[in-house]
Amino acid sequence: MKSFAAVSLALASVVAADRSITVYNACPFTIWPALFTSAGGRPSQPTGWVANSFTKVTFNVANDWNGRIWGRRNCDFSKNPGPNSCLDGGCNGGLLCDVITGTGVPPATLGEWNMNGDGQSDFYDVSLVDGYNLPMTIENTAGCEVASCPVDLGPQCPSDQKGPFDPSGFAVGCSSACNVDALAGKAGDSPNCCSGIHDTPATCPPSGVRNYEYFKKNCPRAYAYAYDESSGSALWTCPSSKQAGYTVTFCPQT
Repeated sequence: MKSFAAVSLALASVVAADRSITVYNACPFTIWPALFTSAGGRPSQPTGWVANSFTKVTFNVANDWNGRIWGRRNCDFSKNPGPNSCLDGGCNGGLLCDVITGTGVPPATLGEWNMNGDGQSDFYDVSLVDGYNLPMTIENTAGCEVASCPVDLGPQCPSDQKGPFDPSGFAVGCSSACNVDALAGKAGDSPNCCSGIHDTPATCPPSGVRNYEYFKKNCPRAYAYAYDESSGSALWTCPSSKQAGYTVTFCPQT
């Protein structure tokens, strides 16, 4: 029979185990995924890489990892190795996003995690708060809910938020209303950004966010604006005790 100390050590090893994240590019074109760590230690995976069609990478993150993953489109790092080296989703640093400031340029669909966030639960979501640039799902190995925005929001995006566009004129992104306000210098007191006098859930209802319904109706399981938790289908949780691994899929089959 194992001693109590040996059992305790084994349990501690399980609790402290790293988690796996798989990033799969199911798009019929090349993308450049990016990875940013806010807390929990940086994984060994580079902060940016090239992902050809139908390829995947798997790496480990700390049990308390906090960060985001997103995709970049139409990149050329040879001429302008900075945030504007991609048509959307670019970051400071070029191919390898800066570990301090390389959070990505909107519009970009974000996968976000706060693992073991309250000591008991993983929190995760697909966020459109910074706009949209690629369909995305987040699945897991623990049978918890799937976070997703599995459809292309670019072509039918409202005209004032549509773009950027590729050389053929195809819309490869859809900005959030907040991003439009930010570009116009109006983000400091904006109902679209839930800022200034609109900085609480009570003063920033979804009805006051321009084109909220376009994002939420098309992607009901995604985070559509800053206080979208009230929808009940924006932020998802999974018991940390299940030690879930996660798979991010770009351009999932629908």
